[in-house]
Amino acid sequence: MGKVIAVCISEKKGTQKVNVHSGTFIENYGIEKDAHAGNWHRQVSLISKDKIDAFNQRGAEVEDGAFGENLIVEGFDFKNLPIGTVFQCNDVILEMTQIGKECHSHCEIYKRVGDCIMPREGVFAVVKQGGTISEGDEMVILSEGGRGK
Repeated sequence: MGKVIAVCISEKKGTQKVNVHSGTFIENYGIEKDAHAGNWHRQVSLISKDKIDAFNQRGAEVEDGAFGENLIVEGFDFKNLPIGTVFQCNDVILEMTQIGKECHSHCEIYKRVGDCIMPREGVFAVVKQGGTISEGDEMVILSEGGRGK
């Protein structure tokens, strides 16, 4: 079981996301008002809270949304779950589609501290069913990579 720590969006691409504390998730689209939402396989990005905490312990001091993540969740090690894992939070159902991403041009975090964890720790998902997710909400795994829990 996981707990949502932050819900972040950016209204323009190329800008850091900010914690809006609650978001409306739209089926087959992503989060309302998020610049990265759309009809593609990376509608929502997620990262594990403990990975951010470990990065900050190295002196990074990043804030919620700094990696371009939409959801910060405590209790899951996302990158070690298989593609196809299905999560539920309230009415929202997310299916994980990608682990990590190629970093074409180094972000501000990389330029500042020489590293960024999103390319190796972040995961992406599509919205299978819409609804609202807020800070403090509980997230569960419905199935791991097509296998029932």
